[in-house]
Amino acid sequence: SHIMSECVRMTDTERDQIDQDAQVFMRTCADAIHQLRTEAHKGVQSAQVKEHRTAVLDFIEDYLKRVCKLYSEQRAIRVKRVIDKKRM
Repeated sequence: SHIMSECVRMTDTERDQIDQDAQVFMRTCADAIHQLRTEAHKGVQSAQVKEHRTAVLDFIEDYLKRVCKLYSEQRAIRVKRVIDKKRM
């Protein structure tokens, strides 16, 4: 408890800024994946290379979706806490 008392808590403004930055970052990642997917097959002759690139991009896209889902769940918890505080 002594360590916790020395911790500086984040303000709601700081949390809101982190939320905004996270959303921009996730959108940027999604756009980059889309652009990579578009460019991945240009000039590639080998079906094996195309298949490999598609699989890698599918994996990265799936990972981003899981990160976005986790972020959404964490944000929902924060919103619920704010609503509960206001009710008190």
